[in-house]
Amino acid sequence: MFKKLALRLRKENKAVNENVSCPIETGSNEFMDGLTKKAVRLYEKECDIKNFSKLVLSNPENTSHNDMVEELFEEGVADPFIDEKLSMLADNKKFLNDLGLL
Repeated sequence: MFKKLALRLRKENKAVNENVSCPIETGSNEFMDGLTKKAVRLYEKECDIKNFSKLVLSNPENTSHNDMVEELFEEGVADPFIDEKLSMLADNKKFLNDLGLL
């Protein structure tokens, strides 16, 4: 069923053979459109969870991310955890306005 719904999204603008009657392919059906979109969102969410879990549960002894962060600091990227930088963000009117706090 999901494969048919996913194919409908891909073939939405293509013509359907006149001899074949398929309820998914004929006309615009709000219920089916909503169901299709919801099914795709659920499938994407499931894939995101699987990929995130695979990433999180990968080799815990791999510390290459720490090396990457150190390289960034050596290149001049500011450390966001320095108190001065945090206070600058706390006083930044544009940042606070973007967050909806002003």
